[in-house]
Amino acid sequence: MPKQPAERVTKVIDDPATPLWRGAVALRIVTFLFAAANVIANQSGYTRPWLAWTTLGVMALWSVFTSRAYSTTWGRRWPVVLADLALTCGLMGLSPLIMSSPQLLTENVPLITTIWACVPAVALGALGGSAAGFAGGLAVGLATYLTKGVPSLDLLRDVVLLAGAGMVVGMASATARRSAVRLAQALRTEAATAERERLARSIHDSVLQVLARVRKRGMEVGGEAAELAQLAGEQEVALRNLVAAAPSDSTVDGEVDLRPGLQLLATPRIQVSTPATQVMFNAAAAGELTSLVREALSNVDKHAGRDAKAWVLLEDLGDEVVLSVRDDGQGIPEGRIASAEAEGRMGIAKSIRGRVASLGGTLELQTGPGEGTEWEVRVFRKGAVQ
Repeated sequence: MPKQPAERVTKVIDDPATPLWRGAVALRIVTFLFAAANVIANQSGYTRPWLAWTTLGVMALWSVFTSRAYSTTWGRRWPVVLADLALTCGLMGLSPLIMSSPQLLTENVPLITTIWACVPAVALGALGGSAAGFAGGLAVGLATYLTKGVPSLDLLRDVVLLAGAGMVVGMASATARRSAVRLAQALRTEAATAERERLARSIHDSVLQVLARVRKRGMEVGGEAAELAQLAGEQEVALRNLVAAAPSDSTVDGEVDLRPGLQLLATPRIQVSTPATQVMFNAAAAGELTSLVREALSNVDKHAGRDAKAWVLLEDLGDEVVLSVRDDGQGIPEGRIASAEAEGRMGIAKSIRGRVASLGGTLELQTGPGEGTEWEVRVFRKGAVQ
């Protein structure tokens, strides 16, 4: 019994446009009743009343079929909806065979399908979005014009209403799907955060306390124990960062939060500062940026000096992301990067500059003997105007 709410949420997420399909079913039933009333009211003037009743019978059977189909997931597919559009336009095309010429030319007597013909546009919008709904409305409008044969202001009004209705339903369908995806992501993030907090409490009560005690006791003893104490302290910081890092989750567009990968790089000598809110970025680009920062920090460890510290800062400026890596080490002497490339060491040239170039970003270096080093990377988000 406790699992029922979760199951209901899953069903909503799997088919977020269900209310729109139910609306299409209701619209089909109501418009069929109007079409039946139209045949009853105008049958005396028809040239072929038997064909009118036959057409109405086909409409009744198709209404039953599509109502069942649109009420389940198996019927919400392109073949069914396109067949609905084709059959509707085909039945509409029988109007000149059923109606007399005066009836066909007057606006007071609707075609045999009447407003029953608007349902395919709604169904197309629910299935394919605003463009599909708009196209469906235009298709029904074109069929109406070809059946009538005479353009008029009322016909133009009907086409605009049909296309507009299909587009609006399509917009609602797209919005429902986006909301369902965001809800699913929020549920996954909430579950991951709860699990992370549970693990953090467990680790804090066991492993972290042991590491903290080893570090403290090792520093008190000194000698070789001090080195073990330093290693224990580094692992303590790394473990704290691991359990505190934001959970990583990707979107349907292939974007991930850039913060967790950077937060895991923090150590007693490296401070990482990130925004409190998610910094969503293309997954592949996020991996490249994290690797770039890791390479820059590796250079700090190798060349900046034993006691050098580093700071990583992530900024989200909307259209672009700014990532800076700064240290207080010895700095890079003038010409050192060029000489390293000449010697075949391509760490900076390929791991840093090459990655920035592949991402279409900009790279700025500020350094000097005794002044430390700062790399600043600016990368535009996909679709942003540069």
